[in-house]
Amino acid sequence: MSLSKKIIDVLHLTLKKSSAVLHEPFFTNLENKNLINCIKSSYVSSVGEYVNKFDKSIKKYTNSKNAISVINGTAALHLALKLLNVSKDDEVILPTITFVATANAISYLGAIPHFVDSELDTFGIDVTKLEKYLFKNFKVSNGVCFNNNTKRKVKAIIAVHVFGNPMNIKDLLKIADKYKLKVIEDAAEALGSYYKNIHLGNFGDIGILSFNGNKIITTGGGGALLIKSNKIAKIAKHLSNVAKKNHRWEYFHDQVGFNYRMPNINAALGCAQISNINKLIKAKKKLHFQYRKNFSKIKEVKFVTVNPLSKKNNYWLNTIFINNSSFLKRNKLLKELHIRGYYCRPVWVPLHKLPMYKKCPKDKLNNAEIIEKSIINIPSSSHFCY
Repeated sequence: MSLSKKIIDVLHLTLKKSSAVLHEPFFTNLENKNLINCIKSSYVSSVGEYVNKFDKSIKKYTNSKNAISVINGTAALHLALKLLNVSKDDEVILPTITFVATANAISYLGAIPHFVDSELDTFGIDVTKLEKYLFKNFKVSNGVCFNNNTKRKVKAIIAVHVFGNPMNIKDLLKIADKYKLKVIEDAAEALGSYYKNIHLGNFGDIGILSFNGNKIITTGGGGALLIKSNKIAKIAKHLSNVAKKNHRWEYFHDQVGFNYRMPNINAALGCAQISNINKLIKAKKKLHFQYRKNFSKIKEVKFVTVNPLSKKNNYWLNTIFINNSSFLKRNKLLKELHIRGYYCRPVWVPLHKLPMYKKCPKDKLNNAEIIEKSIINIPSSSHFCY
């Protein structure tokens, strides 16, 4: 039996469906109720009760000191970098295995992405390899990190929790502290995931979340910043609201701000979604373990499990690792899966291969090359087991 046939049989057995998309949202009557109430109120833009309510809900759920909702995860990343004083010609370290928005946000500020490699199990930054790379190529002078080769300042590192699974963030923090790097956690996919007993996004200086339509909960388009410092949080909220001074009628803006505040109508959807998150995660966990059991019978495939240090996980996207894979093998599998109606996807093209980032500084990216040709995300919607 061909490998594609084996995988298709497992998908059919697990999902009880002959076709399935990768990930779609789950809605209840509460979403309809909130949206109708929001429309009736006429407050559908950046002012309204749902925006503040959603901020409070995210703050409470993640146990963060401050949560500020914005229009999407990319805006959250851009604002986070700005708040940590990343500027033109600074370098920011990030993994090459991540969604393009992580690097784009750096570029918006005229800064330069610097790509490092990923682990083969969590797909997060390979901290062992990172430490060796920094020791060889970077130095700290007067409390500032410099790239020995480019002579540029290195301001920050972005830790990405790929597919909602936590990377080894505690080890990364130790390295970042040694090299005086600010840490941004790209937890765009990780609402509901923890490293040990702490929700992701709370380890670095600033964490970000995404509520895009394919995430564990959605606001249609939306994101949030999780910020430890009350002072920085206050600035973030001000900047996200076009830096407008609070006044009953005057429009006075004291600096260049951003029109990034989440609209009330999106927050109305989010308030309904966040109230149901525990049931959604319970369903996704059930699906994950059904997949894990069924894929254990296929020797050519390794089903990707969660980081054992994650005490709670959102099981956002289930992933299989094709042993001894090649691009030809992976693409053939994807084609056959799509023909049968199972809309699976490969990982993102590593960012250092994209035309606008080919000349950016980078470490050797051997693991990323393996990951790119070996992994496939499979249908993971919560409604399969809700």
